[in-house]
Amino acid sequence: MVTKRNSLRLAAVAALGALFLGTAGTAMAAAPAATDPDPVAATAPVASASVSAGITAKPSVTSVQAWQLFRVTGTTTGLEAGSTVTLQQKQHGTWVTLPASVHTTRNGSYSLGVKLGIKGLNELRIVSGNTASPVFTVTVR
Repeated sequence: MVTKRNSLRLAAVAALGALFLGTAGTAMAAAPAATDPDPVAATAPVASASVSAGITAKPSVTSVQAWQLFRVTGTTTGLEAGSTVTLQQKQHGTWVTLPASVHTTRNGSYSLGVKLGIKGLNELRIVSGNTASPVFTVTVR
């Protein structure tokens, strides 16, 4: 349940994130851009015509200070080159789309700069359409 106080906090963090969002290839990921009731099943990869789609995701660190830049890198299979991959965070049992996305390269790889501001253990995943990476965690101190 999101309280009014938490909503105000998230709005303030989103405003600060938008202020600092300017570095190409880097996205602030502290507040939700939109709440998503989980359009992507946790088991994710959905098969396309003949090739199964899939996404891998590996954070450069497992623990960071609040607002410290780190990278999430990975590859996609079965997605078109230039597809958008987006970071999602699990908040109160719901996957929330964060304002952190990047396009894949011709060979399907991506590298996404991320800064998180919500302290504690953050469950994250990368999604594109109906395809999601396995969940990974980053602790914010």
